[in-house]
Amino acid sequence: MANKVAVVTGAGSGIGKASALALLNAGYSVALAGRRADLLAQAVTESGAGARALAVPTDVSKTADVTALFAKTREKFGSVDVLFNNAGTNAPGILFEDLTLEKWQSVVDVNLTGMFLCAQAAFRIMKDQNPRGGRIINNGSISAHAPRPDSAPYTCTKHAVTGLTKCISLDGRKYDITCGQIDVGNAMTELAARMSKGVKQASGEIAVEAMMDVKEVANAVVHMASLPLATNIQFITIMATKMPFVGRG
Repeated sequence: MANKVAVVTGAGSGIGKASALALLNAGYSVALAGRRADLLAQAVTESGAGARALAVPTDVSKTADVTALFAKTREKFGSVDVLFNNAGTNAPGILFEDLTLEKWQSVVDVNLTGMFLCAQAAFRIMKDQNPRGGRIINNGSISAHAPRPDSAPYTCTKHAVTGLTKCISLDGRKYDITCGQIDVGNAMTELAARMSKGVKQASGEIAVEAMMDVKEVANAVVHMASLPLATNIQFITIMATKMPFVGRG
């Protein structure tokens, strides 16, 4: 994957960081985007990738930040071959009737609008660059299929990401732009660690859930990214085998 360039959002921690490090290890040059400059710097140092890693502090919900992210990536590396559209936020544990418009909007701004802004910026570059084309990978979540209790903002945005993925796939065909979605269930990250200690189930009970190594998600992202543009993984679900999702738990 020498000379290939990837942009990873939400790259300061969790799935984003693991995926950025895996892409760097696979030979990509990577622009790591996220809101916390200190975490991005730590990830770059940890990678040991030198000039192939670029940290760009970014709030994906802000158009100016997204524009600057892709401009800096092109200036540094010359192209954008892959976007892992990963940045996301949540509002866990809020009863539906107590959910404020401000909290709802804050999740929509990052999980949906931010994903649209980054995908559009990458799409414009991929359409016009030489060689033409590229790949966009959206982080959906198992919540793109089924909700958890008290998760309306997160679940609704992840359902919407599925629609965005399909639209980009269709609209990108004529420009050799592919788009796929990875739906993740229970990867061990800082944000998901609470599930290993007990999380609310549909029945209302609190139960410990099985977890998987986040590196397995990163490996799947690298596999999706590394396919030729004539081939696409449209949707992939990767999850802890024994987590309560398939069937009734």
